[in-house]
Amino acid sequence: MITSFDDYCVHQTAEPVAQPAQSDRNFYDRYWFNGIDGAGSFLFEIGFGLYPNRHIMDGHFSVTLGATQYAFHGSRRAPRERAETMVGPLSVEIIAPMRQVRVRLEKKQHNIECDLLFTAASIPHEEPQNLMYDGAHLIMHNSRFTQMGYWSGYFQVDDERVVVERAYGTRDKSWGVRPVGEFQGGAPGLLAGKPGVYWCWNPINFGDICTQMGTFEDHDGQAMQLSADLLPLYDNPDDIPQGEDAGLIKMTSIEHNIVWEKGTRRAASAEVRMLDREGRDYHISMQPMLRFQMLGIGYNHASWGHAYWKGELETGREQWDLDSMDPLEYQNLHVHLAVKAQMGQRSGIGTLETIVIGRHDRSGFKELFDGAN
Repeated sequence: MITSFDDYCVHQTAEPVAQPAQSDRNFYDRYWFNGIDGAGSFLFEIGFGLYPNRHIMDGHFSVTLGATQYAFHGSRRAPRERAETMVGPLSVEIIAPMRQVRVRLEKKQHNIECDLLFTAASIPHEEPQNLMYDGAHLIMHNSRFTQMGYWSGYFQVDDERVVVERAYGTRDKSWGVRPVGEFQGGAPGLLAGKPGVYWCWNPINFGDICTQMGTFEDHDGQAMQLSADLLPLYDNPDDIPQGEDAGLIKMTSIEHNIVWEKGTRRAASAEVRMLDREGRDYHISMQPMLRFQMLGIGYNHASWGHAYWKGELETGREQWDLDSMDPLEYQNLHVHLAVKAQMGQRSGIGTLETIVIGRHDRSGFKELFDGAN
Protein backbone atom coordinates (compact mmCIF):
# COMPACT_ATOMS: atom_id res chain seq x y z
CA MET A 1 0.00 0.00 0.00
CA ILE A 2 2.45 2.64 -1.22
CA THR A 3 1.30 6.27 -0.78
CA SER A 4 2.86 9.69 -1.23
CA PHE A 5 4.33 9.82 2.30
CA ASP A 6 6.50 6.81 1.44
CA ASP A 7 8.66 9.21 -0.59
CA TYR A 8 9.81 10.84 2.69
CA CYS A 9 12.29 9.48 5.23
CA VAL A 10 9.66 9.08 7.95
CA HIS A 11 9.33 5.29 8.24
CA GLN A 12 9.43 3.70 11.70
CA THR A 13 8.78 0.11 10.67
CA ALA A 14 9.44 -2.10 7.64
CA GLU A 15 5.87 -1.44 6.45
CA PRO A 16 4.65 1.41 4.23
CA VAL A 17 3.52 4.54 6.12
CA ALA A 18 -0.18 3.79 5.55
CA GLN A 19 0.21 0.36 7.19
CA PRO A 20 -0.07 0.58 11.01
CA ALA A 21 2.66 -1.26 12.88
CA GLN A 22 0.02 -3.08 14.91
CA SER A 23 -3.27 -4.75 14.10
CA ASP A 24 -5.23 -3.41 17.08
CA ARG A 25 -8.54 -2.27 15.61
CA ASN A 26 -8.49 0.79 17.87
CA PHE A 27 -5.25 2.27 16.53
CA TYR A 28 -5.86 5.97 15.81
CA ASP A 29 -4.29 9.30 14.79
CA ARG A 30 -6.18 12.39 15.95
CA TYR A 31 -6.32 16.21 16.02
CA TRP A 32 -8.14 18.28 18.63
CA PHE A 33 -8.42 22.08 18.77
CA ASN A 34 -10.35 24.68 20.71
CA GLY A 35 -10.77 28.45 20.50
CA ILE A 36 -11.98 30.72 23.29
CA ASP A 37 -13.06 34.34 23.13
CA GLY A 38 -11.48 36.15 26.07
CA ALA A 39 -14.70 38.11 26.62
CA GLY A 40 -16.66 34.87 26.90
CA SER A 41 -18.85 35.17 23.79
CA PHE A 42 -17.87 31.83 22.17
CA LEU A 43 -16.05 28.54 22.60
CA PHE A 44 -15.48 26.35 19.56
CA GLU A 45 -13.81 22.96 19.23
CA ILE A 46 -12.69 20.72 16.38
CA GLY A 47 -12.03 16.98 16.48
CA PHE A 48 -10.63 15.01 13.54
CA GLY A 49 -9.59 11.37 13.65
CA LEU A 50 -8.24 8.56 11.46
CA TYR A 51 -8.78 4.91 12.43
CA PRO A 52 -6.95 2.95 9.71
CA ASN A 53 -7.70 -0.53 11.02
CA ARG A 54 -11.40 0.34 11.20
CA HIS A 55 -11.23 2.03 7.74
CA ILE A 56 -12.86 5.20 9.10
CA MET A 57 -12.07 8.94 9.18
CA ASP A 58 -14.36 11.35 11.05
CA GLY A 59 -14.46 15.03 11.92
CA HIS A 60 -16.50 17.48 13.96
CA PHE A 61 -16.86 21.25 14.43
CA SER A 62 -18.93 22.49 17.35
CA VAL A 63 -19.41 25.88 18.99
CA THR A 64 -21.08 27.24 22.11
CA LEU A 65 -22.82 30.58 21.65
CA GLY A 66 -24.56 31.72 24.81
CA ALA A 67 -26.72 28.87 26.10
CA THR A 68 -26.79 26.97 22.79
CA GLN A 69 -24.23 24.56 21.37
CA TYR A 70 -24.19 23.73 17.65
CA ALA A 71 -22.38 20.83 15.99
CA PHE A 72 -21.38 19.57 12.56
CA HIS A 73 -20.48 15.88 12.29
CA GLY A 74 -18.95 14.01 9.37
CA SER A 75 -17.75 10.46 8.79
CA ARG A 76 -16.34 8.64 5.76
CA ARG A 77 -14.40 5.59 4.66
CA ALA A 78 -10.74 6.32 5.42
CA PRO A 79 -8.68 7.40 2.40
CA ARG A 80 -5.47 5.61 1.40
CA GLU A 81 -3.44 8.84 1.45
CA ARG A 82 -2.55 10.11 4.92
CA ALA A 83 -2.30 13.64 3.51
CA GLU A 84 -6.01 13.59 2.61
CA THR A 85 -7.39 15.09 5.82
CA MET A 86 -10.90 15.89 4.64
CA VAL A 87 -14.33 14.58 5.61
CA GLY A 88 -16.95 15.98 3.27
CA PRO A 89 -16.94 19.78 3.71
CA LEU A 90 -14.54 19.72 6.72
CA SER A 91 -10.77 19.84 6.20
CA VAL A 92 -7.61 20.20 8.30
CA GLU A 93 -4.55 21.58 6.51
CA ILE A 94 -1.02 21.82 7.92
CA ILE A 95 0.23 25.16 6.59
CA ALA A 96 3.55 24.98 8.45
CA PRO A 97 4.29 21.99 10.72
CA MET A 98 4.07 22.90 14.41
CA ARG A 99 3.42 26.55 13.49
CA GLN A 100 0.15 27.00 11.56
CA VAL A 101 -2.92 24.84 10.90
CA ARG A 102 -5.98 25.83 8.89
CA VAL A 103 -9.45 24.39 9.51
CA ARG A 104 -12.22 24.95 6.97
CA LEU A 105 -15.85 23.89 6.94
CA GLU A 106 -17.86 24.69 3.83
CA LYS A 107 -21.45 25.75 4.45
CA LYS A 108 -23.21 23.25 2.16
CA GLN A 109 -26.47 21.87 3.56
CA HIS A 110 -25.97 22.30 7.32
CA ASN A 111 -25.59 26.12 7.60
CA ILE A 112 -22.44 25.87 9.71
CA GLU A 113 -19.16 27.08 8.22
CA CYS A 114 -15.71 28.28 9.25
CA ASP A 115 -12.32 29.31 7.94
CA LEU A 116 -9.93 29.44 10.89
CA LEU A 117 -6.14 29.70 11.15
CA PHE A 118 -4.31 28.49 14.26
CA THR A 119 -0.91 30.14 14.83
CA ALA A 120 1.31 28.59 17.47
CA ALA A 121 2.60 30.51 20.49
CA SER A 122 4.48 27.67 22.25
CA ILE A 123 6.48 24.59 21.49
CA PRO A 124 4.51 21.35 20.94
CA HIS A 125 4.84 20.03 24.46
CA GLU A 126 4.99 16.24 24.82
CA GLU A 127 2.85 14.91 27.66
CA PRO A 128 3.37 11.60 29.49
CA GLN A 129 2.11 8.61 27.54
CA ASN A 130 -1.28 7.22 28.57
CA LEU A 131 -1.20 3.54 29.57
CA MET A 132 -4.18 1.47 30.69
CA TYR A 133 -4.72 -2.27 30.94
CA ASP A 134 -7.88 -4.32 31.31
CA GLY A 135 -6.35 -7.35 32.96
CA ALA A 136 -3.57 -8.37 30.57
CA HIS A 137 -5.14 -6.52 27.64
CA LEU A 138 -3.53 -3.18 26.75
CA ILE A 139 -6.49 -0.93 25.93
CA MET A 140 -4.76 2.48 25.94
CA HIS A 141 -1.24 3.41 24.89
CA ASN A 142 -0.76 6.72 23.16
CA SER A 143 1.49 9.73 22.72
CA ARG A 144 0.29 13.32 22.74
CA PHE A 145 1.64 16.82 22.42
CA THR A 146 -0.18 20.00 23.43
CA GLN A 147 0.42 23.43 21.94
CA MET A 148 -0.89 26.89 22.77
CA GLY A 149 -1.68 29.52 20.15
CA TYR A 150 -4.19 31.99 18.74
CA TRP A 151 -6.96 31.85 16.13
CA SER A 152 -7.96 34.22 13.36
CA GLY A 153 -10.67 33.97 10.72
CA TYR A 154 -14.41 33.49 11.10
CA PHE A 155 -17.20 31.01 11.72
CA GLN A 156 -20.89 31.26 10.95
CA VAL A 157 -23.96 29.44 12.24
CA ASP A 158 -27.12 30.11 10.24
CA ASP A 159 -27.22 33.93 9.94
CA GLU A 160 -24.81 34.67 12.80
CA ARG A 161 -21.30 35.37 11.52
CA VAL A 162 -18.50 35.79 14.09
CA VAL A 163 -15.14 37.31 13.20
CA VAL A 164 -12.34 35.68 15.17
CA GLU A 165 -9.35 37.86 16.06
CA ARG A 166 -6.60 36.46 18.29
CA ALA A 167 -8.88 34.07 20.13
CA TYR A 168 -7.12 31.91 22.72
CA GLY A 169 -6.36 28.50 21.28
CA THR A 170 -5.10 25.13 22.45
CA ARG A 171 -4.52 22.07 20.31
CA ASP A 172 -3.32 18.56 20.80
CA LYS A 173 -2.24 15.78 18.50
CA SER A 174 -2.36 12.22 19.73
CA TRP A 175 -1.86 8.77 18.25
CA GLY A 176 -1.71 5.16 19.40
CA VAL A 177 -4.43 2.94 20.87
CA ARG A 178 -7.45 3.94 22.93
CA PRO A 179 -11.04 2.66 23.24
CA VAL A 180 -13.03 3.90 20.22
CA GLY A 181 -15.87 2.67 18.05
CA GLU A 182 -18.54 0.14 18.82
CA PHE A 183 -18.07 -1.95 21.96
CA GLN A 184 -16.25 -5.22 21.48
CA GLY A 185 -18.33 -8.36 21.87
CA GLY A 186 -17.51 -11.50 23.82
CA ALA A 187 -16.78 -11.81 27.54
CA PRO A 188 -16.97 -8.53 29.52
CA GLY A 189 -13.63 -7.03 30.47
CA LEU A 190 -12.43 -6.97 34.06
CA LEU A 191 -12.93 -3.19 34.28
CA ALA A 192 -16.67 -3.69 33.73
CA GLY A 193 -16.93 -4.89 37.33
CA LYS A 194 -15.93 -1.50 38.78
CA PRO A 195 -16.37 0.98 35.93
CA GLY A 196 -15.05 4.46 36.39
CA VAL A 197 -12.66 7.15 35.27
CA TYR A 198 -11.42 10.44 36.69
CA TRP A 199 -9.60 12.72 34.26
CA CYS A 200 -8.78 16.39 34.75
CA TRP A 201 -6.79 18.38 32.16
CA ASN A 202 -6.05 22.08 32.45
CA PRO A 203 -3.98 24.18 29.98
CA ILE A 204 -4.00 27.95 30.68
CA ASN A 205 -2.63 30.89 28.67
CA PHE A 206 -1.30 33.71 30.88
CA GLY A 207 0.03 35.85 28.01
CA ASP A 208 3.78 35.46 28.48
CA ILE A 209 3.67 31.93 29.91
CA CYS A 210 1.28 29.00 29.99
CA THR A 211 0.67 26.14 32.39
CA GLN A 212 -0.37 22.59 31.48
CA MET A 213 -1.65 20.06 34.02
CA GLY A 214 -3.28 16.66 33.62
CA THR A 215 -4.13 13.73 35.87
CA PHE A 216 -5.87 10.37 35.97
CA GLU A 217 -7.02 9.23 39.44
CA ASP A 218 -8.41 5.96 40.76
CA HIS A 219 -11.61 5.55 42.77
CA ASP A 220 -9.79 6.48 45.98
CA GLY A 221 -8.41 9.72 44.52
CA GLN A 222 -4.85 8.47 44.11
CA ALA A 223 -3.08 9.72 40.99
CA MET A 224 -2.31 7.03 38.41
CA GLN A 225 -0.82 9.69 36.12
CA LEU A 226 0.07 13.24 37.06
CA SER A 227 2.12 15.94 35.37
CA ALA A 228 2.32 19.71 35.14
CA ASP A 229 4.72 22.14 33.50
CA LEU A 230 5.14 25.85 32.84
CA LEU A 231 6.20 26.97 29.34
CA PRO A 232 7.10 30.29 27.72
CA LEU A 233 4.78 31.81 25.10
CA TYR A 234 5.93 33.74 22.03
CA ASP A 235 4.19 36.53 20.08
CA ASN A 236 6.13 35.64 16.92
CA PRO A 237 5.97 31.97 15.91
CA ASP A 238 9.40 32.34 14.29
CA ASP A 239 10.82 32.80 17.81
CA ILE A 240 9.51 29.46 19.08
CA PRO A 241 12.48 27.14 19.66
CA GLN A 242 12.88 23.98 17.64
CA GLY A 243 12.68 20.93 19.87
CA GLU A 244 12.69 21.48 23.63
CA ASP A 245 12.33 24.92 25.19
CA ALA A 246 15.05 25.84 27.69
CA GLY A 247 12.48 27.94 29.54
CA LEU A 248 10.25 24.96 30.37
CA ILE A 249 9.81 24.47 34.13
CA LYS A 250 8.75 21.05 35.36
CA MET A 251 6.62 20.77 38.48
CA THR A 252 7.57 18.29 41.20
CA SER A 253 4.53 18.68 43.46
CA ILE A 254 1.02 19.06 42.02
CA GLU A 255 -2.33 19.28 43.78
CA HIS A 256 -5.73 20.27 42.46
CA ASN A 257 -9.16 20.73 43.97
CA ILE A 258 -12.52 21.07 42.24
CA VAL A 259 -15.68 22.44 43.84
CA TRP A 260 -18.49 20.63 42.04
CA GLU A 261 -21.73 22.30 41.04
CA LYS A 262 -24.57 20.86 43.13
CA GLY A 263 -26.42 18.01 41.43
CA THR A 264 -23.80 17.67 38.67
CA ARG A 265 -20.30 16.46 37.92
CA ARG A 266 -19.33 19.87 36.51
CA ALA A 267 -16.86 22.24 38.14
CA ALA A 268 -18.23 25.37 39.82
CA SER A 269 -14.65 26.48 40.54
CA ALA A 270 -11.19 24.95 40.73
CA GLU A 271 -7.68 25.58 41.96
CA VAL A 272 -4.25 24.12 41.30
CA ARG A 273 -1.19 24.35 43.55
CA MET A 274 2.24 23.41 42.19
CA LEU A 275 5.86 23.51 43.28
CA ASP A 276 8.85 23.39 40.95
CA ARG A 277 12.19 21.78 41.80
CA GLU A 278 13.47 25.13 43.11
CA GLY A 279 10.63 25.24 45.63
CA ARG A 280 8.74 28.07 43.94
CA ASP A 281 5.00 27.98 44.59
CA TYR A 282 2.35 28.46 41.88
CA HIS A 283 -1.29 28.84 42.91
CA ILE A 284 -3.97 29.05 40.21
CA SER A 285 -7.64 29.78 40.86
CA MET A 286 -10.29 29.37 38.14
CA GLN A 287 -13.87 30.42 37.46
CA PRO A 288 -15.92 29.08 34.50
CA MET A 289 -17.10 31.36 31.69
CA LEU A 290 -18.56 28.98 29.09
CA ARG A 291 -19.49 25.31 28.89
CA PHE A 292 -18.87 22.91 26.03
CA GLN A 293 -20.33 19.41 25.95
CA MET A 294 -17.80 17.02 24.45
CA LEU A 295 -20.44 14.99 22.63
CA GLY A 296 -20.37 17.93 20.20
CA ILE A 297 -17.11 16.53 18.81
CA GLY A 298 -18.05 12.87 19.19
CA TYR A 299 -16.97 11.93 22.72
CA ASN A 300 -19.42 9.39 24.18
CA HIS A 301 -21.91 10.24 21.44
CA ALA A 302 -24.45 7.47 20.88
CA SER A 303 -24.47 7.76 17.08
CA TRP A 304 -21.60 10.11 16.09
CA GLY A 305 -19.01 8.56 18.39
CA HIS A 306 -15.39 8.28 17.26
CA ALA A 307 -14.76 5.52 14.69
CA TYR A 308 -18.43 4.55 14.35
CA TRP A 309 -19.11 3.24 10.87
CA LYS A 310 -21.66 5.55 9.20
CA GLY A 311 -21.11 4.54 5.57
CA GLU A 312 -19.01 5.84 2.68
CA LEU A 313 -19.79 9.49 3.57
CA GLU A 314 -22.33 10.85 6.02
CA THR A 315 -22.74 14.32 7.55
CA GLY A 316 -25.15 15.78 10.08
CA ARG A 317 -26.01 18.72 12.30
CA GLU A 318 -27.19 18.96 15.91
CA GLN A 319 -27.82 21.65 18.49
CA TRP A 320 -28.56 21.62 22.21
CA ASP A 321 -30.01 23.98 24.79
CA LEU A 322 -27.28 23.67 27.41
CA ASP A 323 -29.60 24.68 30.25
CA SER A 324 -31.98 21.80 29.43
CA MET A 325 -29.42 18.98 29.27
CA ASP A 326 -29.43 16.37 32.02
CA PRO A 327 -25.98 16.88 33.63
CA LEU A 328 -25.83 13.28 34.88
CA GLU A 329 -26.71 11.53 31.63
CA TYR A 330 -23.74 9.43 30.50
CA GLN A 331 -23.05 11.34 27.28
CA ASN A 332 -23.12 14.68 29.14
CA LEU A 333 -20.52 13.86 31.83
CA HIS A 334 -17.53 14.80 29.64
CA VAL A 335 -17.26 18.59 29.78
CA HIS A 336 -14.90 21.39 28.80
CA LEU A 337 -15.17 24.72 30.59
CA ALA A 338 -13.58 27.89 29.33
CA VAL A 339 -12.18 29.45 32.50
CA LYS A 340 -10.80 32.74 33.72
CA ALA A 341 -7.69 32.06 35.76
CA GLN A 342 -5.57 33.98 38.26
CA MET A 343 -1.98 33.09 39.24
CA GLY A 344 -0.48 35.80 41.43
CA GLN A 345 -0.59 39.02 39.40
CA ARG A 346 -1.18 37.14 36.15
CA SER A 347 -4.63 36.74 34.60
CA GLY A 348 -5.28 34.04 32.02
CA ILE A 349 -7.78 32.17 29.89
CA GLY A 350 -7.79 28.39 29.66
CA THR A 351 -9.62 25.09 29.50
CA LEU A 352 -10.74 22.89 32.37
CA GLU A 353 -11.60 19.40 31.13
CA THR A 354 -13.27 16.91 33.43
CA ILE A 355 -14.87 13.52 33.07
CA VAL A 356 -15.78 11.61 36.21
CA ILE A 357 -17.66 8.32 35.97
CA GLY A 358 -18.23 6.02 38.94
CA ARG A 359 -17.11 6.31 42.54
CA HIS A 360 -14.53 8.96 43.37
CA ASP A 361 -14.07 9.37 47.11
CA ARG A 362 -12.17 12.65 47.05
CA SER A 363 -15.00 14.28 45.09
CA GLY A 364 -17.74 12.73 47.22
CA PHE A 365 -19.21 10.66 44.38
CA LYS A 366 -20.44 7.28 45.61
CA GLU A 367 -22.38 5.79 42.70
CA LEU A 368 -21.94 5.46 38.95
CA PHE A 369 -23.71 8.71 38.05
CA ASP A 370 -24.64 10.56 41.27
CA GLY A 371 -24.16 14.31 41.46
CA ALA A 372 -22.49 16.57 44.01
CA ASN A 373 -24.31 17.30 47.26
